[in-house]
Amino acid sequence: MLPSFFIAHGAPLLAVEENEYTDFLNQIGKDLPRPKAIVLFSAHWESQHQKVSEVKEYSTIYDFGGFDPALYTIKYPAKGNQQISEEIKNLFNANDVPFEIETSRGLDHGAWVVLRLLYPNADIPVIAMSVNPKLTPREQYKIGKSLSALRANDVLIIASGGTSHNLRALKWADNGQVDQWALEFEDWLAHHLQTWDVESLFKYDSLAPYAEYSVPPYGNEHFIPLFYALGAADDVKKASLLHRSFRYGNLAHSVWQFG
Repeated sequence: MLPSFFIAHGAPLLAVEENEYTDFLNQIGKDLPRPKAIVLFSAHWESQHQKVSEVKEYSTIYDFGGFDPALYTIKYPAKGNQQISEEIKNLFNANDVPFEIETSRGLDHGAWVVLRLLYPNADIPVIAMSVNPKLTPREQYKIGKSLSALRANDVLIIASGGTSHNLRALKWADNGQVDQWALEFEDWLAHHLQTWDVESLFKYDSLAPYAEYSVPPYGNEHFIPLFYALGAADDVKKASLLHRSFRYGNLAHSVWQFG
């Protein structure tokens, strides 16, 4: 059975950089058993209702500006998988999860940056999924949980976002120093994930130290994909921190494996 993952997609520049984190993601793609398909929840696709992609071949969305021109030439022409989309719809119906079908949207950088580092050949089918920041963490967890059966069918579930992700606090002149508030938040998060203390995690905004800095109210869409990935491993309830590093003073590059 494949695990589920939460993977930080960092800044768009990650797509053209070579560093400790990109090397790590490259290796994950080589080490994992080859999945039949990938279901990916992206922080950059927000919707009021859960969206499920039914796309034959994805276009590449450049949902950012002012970066290296090389980023705008990257293509990730992954294909969809109608059978897996149908399985998702059946699972959502069985678990009373409302959803809508999306037939044309491409892959945003929250999706293709991660996918390209894991599987650069774009040769594994992808089903893109939206996230809804207006749901409670418990509801987001339930959506992930409803898809847990896919993992036994060689489907890899990935949630792409960022744990400590405060764009207004970034220090682009990166000197390698990490802000203490980001470290304390990440340590709290790690403890409660590794003990599977979902009741505390669901109340992270009031319980976690420096939550208002790491997950500012205007940017919680990057944190909440964590709950989708976590719920997808509710049957096993095991969390492992595979990688954690920081860029720009406080932007967490974290990879969590669940299950």
